[in-house]
Amino acid sequence: MGSYAKLAKRALETEMPIMVQIQELVRGAKNAVSLAQGVVYWQPPKMAMEKVKELVWDPSISKYGADEGLPELRDALVKKLNQENKLYKSSVMVTAGANQAFVNIVLTLCDAGDSVVMFAPYYFNSYMSFQMTGVTHILVGPCSSKTLHPDADWLEKTLKTKPTPKLVSVVNPGNPSGTYIPEPLLKRISDLCKAAGSWLVVDNTYEYFMYDGRKHCCVEGDHVVNLFSFSKAYGMMGWRVGYIAYPSEVEGFATQLLKVQDNIPICASIISQHLALYSLQTGPEWVTERVKDLVRNREIILEALSPLGEGAVKGGEGAIYLWARLPEKHLDDLEVVRWLAHRHGVVVIPGGACGCPGHLRISFGGLVEDDCKAAANRLRRGLEELVKDGMVQHHVLLID
Repeated sequence: MGSYAKLAKRALETEMPIMVQIQELVRGAKNAVSLAQGVVYWQPPKMAMEKVKELVWDPSISKYGADEGLPELRDALVKKLNQENKLYKSSVMVTAGANQAFVNIVLTLCDAGDSVVMFAPYYFNSYMSFQMTGVTHILVGPCSSKTLHPDADWLEKTLKTKPTPKLVSVVNPGNPSGTYIPEPLLKRISDLCKAAGSWLVVDNTYEYFMYDGRKHCCVEGDHVVNLFSFSKAYGMMGWRVGYIAYPSEVEGFATQLLKVQDNIPICASIISQHLALYSLQTGPEWVTERVKDLVRNREIILEALSPLGEGAVKGGEGAIYLWARLPEKHLDDLEVVRWLAHRHGVVVIPGGACGCPGHLRISFGGLVEDDCKAAANRLRRGLEELVKDGMVQHHVLLID
């Protein structure tokens, strides 16, 4: 029974989660600080947390709830979708985070052997979700080298191939790119999918994380599924609440989605759903006020990346990420990440995990400004040494 051959090929052929590797790296690197994981530094609204404390002993908290989510939360989310996202023909299912929402959608819409489309740099967990569900024909399209926007011309050609790709997936604003797909381009992508008979799945996890006057937008249609999350906006990473906005008028969609939901979480955590509802009641302004504070973090990290040279850094338009190209002499991104952790005490994500070797993803959301400055100092020193002298292999940790 100890044979490797007895394990499922789906699991064996799925990429190892990069965040698991990074967490091991953080534990193994002395006093390392993380600019790796996509988290925010704030906690949920205090008012919402106080209300949840009062519910702990309510018997309903320990029971199963409706598979699709608490009715009052779903009602509030439909209202939010109408008012903020201009989505008027979408129904809601509450999930245990946006990652589970994506898995639900893949299991509901795709069969093993279907082809699907992503754009590099892509979100690593979405790629893994396809792999582990047997959707292994993953067509990875290019993004513009200047803007990191998905190449719609490539998509138009690809959607004309046979068999037609079943599903196209984008994240807006982007993870890991930190770039924002402008409304005209998003609508073109949607129109191309509609004409081809393909589903479009848009992950809007970072809808509130927009900078420099940009405004987030969504698209809607019988071929469009929108995903959302409470994790980043309301600092609810560990509470695990996301939701799916799916087309109400597509016959059978809700029924098939419910089958998947009932066999994974049954329902999202009841107390977490109550926290989500109370957080939602504080209004989007609660989130946007905190997002404003991240602008300074973004500038701090941008300056730390300056040793890489002009044009090497993209992103920062939305979400909480910057995307950096490594020097030509040091394109082994995983090795650079390990070196930065052990030599300079700072951890980032290797771009190879996102389909783009030779790059780094840097998160500026997880630290308050002073801690961000300290991490940025380490990152800058490391990149200066990398550019000037390479990956110096002294067993000395160069940190403050």
